[in-house]
Amino acid sequence: MNYVKAFAPATVANVACGFDIFGFAIQEPGDIVEIKRKDEPGIVIADITGDAGRLPRAAEKNAVTVVMLHLLKHLGISDFGCEVILHKNMPLGSGMGSSAASAVAGVVALNELLDNPLSRQDLLRFAMEGERIASGSAHADNVGPSLLGGFVVIRSYNPLDIFSIPVPEDLYCTLVHPDIEINTKDARYILRNEVSLKNAITQMGNVAGLVAGIMKSDYDLISRSMVDVIIEPVRSILIPEFNEVKKAAISAGALGCSISGAGPSMFALSRGVDTAWQVGSIMTETFRQAGIEANMHISGINQGGALILEKS
Repeated sequence: MNYVKAFAPATVANVACGFDIFGFAIQEPGDIVEIKRKDEPGIVIADITGDAGRLPRAAEKNAVTVVMLHLLKHLGISDFGCEVILHKNMPLGSGMGSSAASAVAGVVALNELLDNPLSRQDLLRFAMEGERIASGSAHADNVGPSLLGGFVVIRSYNPLDIFSIPVPEDLYCTLVHPDIEINTKDARYILRNEVSLKNAITQMGNVAGLVAGIMKSDYDLISRSMVDVIIEPVRSILIPEFNEVKKAAISAGALGCSISGAGPSMFALSRGVDTAWQVGSIMTETFRQAGIEANMHISGINQGGALILEKS
């Protein structure tokens, strides 16, 4: 095999109350990575599309290739060479798991090219290294669902313990990206290092409630549990019109609405695709009335994660 083309989907991380422990994938958009063997050892980024020249071209500094370097080192392969093309199909700093999608597509493509020496689960810790170089933190709430699909829970980071839970078939996500950018490192920097006991108790109750609501297809419980008293109050100040957009989503029938990842994208969960479209329409219109252009994506929960599109 000399060529592989892989796709990794966008994701919603945190999912309101689940900071760094919840995430799910959507169907699209997503990043595409092409890798082709070359005779000379070493990984070379041949091209990046869709980034307006903003991403680093050095292999050791880009999320898509850092994960490949870590994988090759783990496997003890020193004479391998390939050219990489990255197609960025979502905005940088969007809160849609952009760097995670690049990292996941890269590591899945290389693993395929090497005849799959590692399982998807085993690839997770390598994909997390792409997040470390992009945001300064090797969190798994984006790379986990982008790699594995489904609604993912990270029970522990040390040791890494990750699992997925079944989701209702009629649960839909509305993901709205306003035309602004938030740096993930900045969005993490403003967070408090300590929380009150009262807020911790409230948050734990909502985390448990959201997991139970999703597993039981209890939409009322899902709605009651989509409350974040720790992260959202701090990060929402970075998103213009956040409160107005959230109120509009709830009024249109959303079960809940919050920040996707570090923002500025916002997501809502709804029962049924028609409601999800109605919610998306009013969310984007609320942004536009404030002079902010916004794009939306409607999707069920992506159960498959990353895909191999072509190989030869």
